[in-house]
Amino acid sequence: MSTTTNTKYLIIGNSAGGIGAAEAIREVDGVGKITIISDEPYPAYSRPLISEYLAQPCPLEKMLYRKPDFYKANGIQSVPGEKAVAINPAEHTVKLESGGFIKWRKLLLATGGTPIVPTMEGIDLKGVFTFNRLDDAKAIDTFLNEYRSNVKAVVIGGGLIGVSVTEALVKWGVEVTIVEMKDYVLNTILDEEAAALEADALEQASVGIITGRTVAKINSQTAGEVGSVTLDDGRTLPADMVIIAIGVKPRLDLVAGTKIKTNRGIVVDRTMAASLPDIYVCGDAAEAYDFVMGENRPTPVWPNAYEGGCAAGLNMAGKKTEYTGGTSMNALKYFGLNIVSAGLVNPPDDGYKTIVNRHNGTYRKVILKKGKLAGFAFAGDIEKSGIIYNLMKDGVNVDSFKQQLVADDFGLASLPESAWRSKLAKPSASAVPITTAEPKEEAVIGD
Repeated sequence: MSTTTNTKYLIIGNSAGGIGAAEAIREVDGVGKITIISDEPYPAYSRPLISEYLAQPCPLEKMLYRKPDFYKANGIQSVPGEKAVAINPAEHTVKLESGGFIKWRKLLLATGGTPIVPTMEGIDLKGVFTFNRLDDAKAIDTFLNEYRSNVKAVVIGGGLIGVSVTEALVKWGVEVTIVEMKDYVLNTILDEEAAALEADALEQASVGIITGRTVAKINSQTAGEVGSVTLDDGRTLPADMVIIAIGVKPRLDLVAGTKIKTNRGIVVDRTMAASLPDIYVCGDAAEAYDFVMGENRPTPVWPNAYEGGCAAGLNMAGKKTEYTGGTSMNALKYFGLNIVSAGLVNPPDDGYKTIVNRHNGTYRKVILKKGKLAGFAFAGDIEKSGIIYNLMKDGVNVDSFKQQLVADDFGLASLPESAWRSKLAKPSASAVPITTAEPKEEAVIGD
């Protein structure tokens, strides 16, 4: 006989968005029952750190997103290792894989995304992995510890997932070749010139890069193990393992068959509410407001998941709050090269103005539209990128000092007094500081 438990707030997903929502709820409602369920068996951890876990011994304790007593201290019932398999919006219930049900008053879907895995011959062979969760890193770690030396790996996809797992594999001594379908690596977050700097760093680390090609099939060697891959031009590359790093798509299976509106993700309004009452969505699963584009679209990166979760949590608890919006943004340091990008990095038409400063291995590019920042990409020296992001987030008209934005000596003193005084007096609550502590990517962050 199935059992049903009751909760005031049910959060499905135990990463950045879910944690942000729980913290926001507790700001307003100190006693209402919060239940967080997750199909992962771990407390909330920083998912961008899975490459560090793979690269070197890194215990889970050092990856935790909050202190071990977070759930108890905030009166949260945590249910790890439990998968939600169906929701019934009319009855306000969620069915669990174990057979039980949870009845809720307010529901947050912070379910993240699922790796895009192409249909191809050999995809089920031993030695084929994705790289999105801690268990993926653990599986690769186990494989490398069991396998022979002189391992060769093919990474399918040259985005941030591909580059991050490549760096970890190189530290293991694995010989890696990246196969990227587009013309250059990191093409979703960088323009071709900035990406060339990262490609140089990869090649200096003896990483092979093949662009403009795809893997057509994965070939077995013996006993169902990976032996090589065949490219779409007929070439064969030796491989002992294959990492699928094409990207991640919003997880929509829970809302399939319901009347919840979806497009590329689950569509939400500016309160992070879905199209049916009492249901909210954040993170990779959501199609939420992008302040650069001025419209809803998936922007699945870690800070957006947390900020969207905070907005959702406040609204779930009865404090009407508008999500100020996020945009694509990435901060990373792979193979010794610092890179930061946000918003648009390749202008879609002639209505944008681009300003570039390049010298001595550094690259700074800002993109403007009607005097306001629409995007930027920095490589090498990224020290002042946080200021640039805040100017973009706040919609500051930078036309009068646009050339200074990429100057070597750019800083707060370069801004008009009205701009920097307001920053010092009241920092933007919605501003997300950019650092290189954790790599961010639309395709990496799930929640």
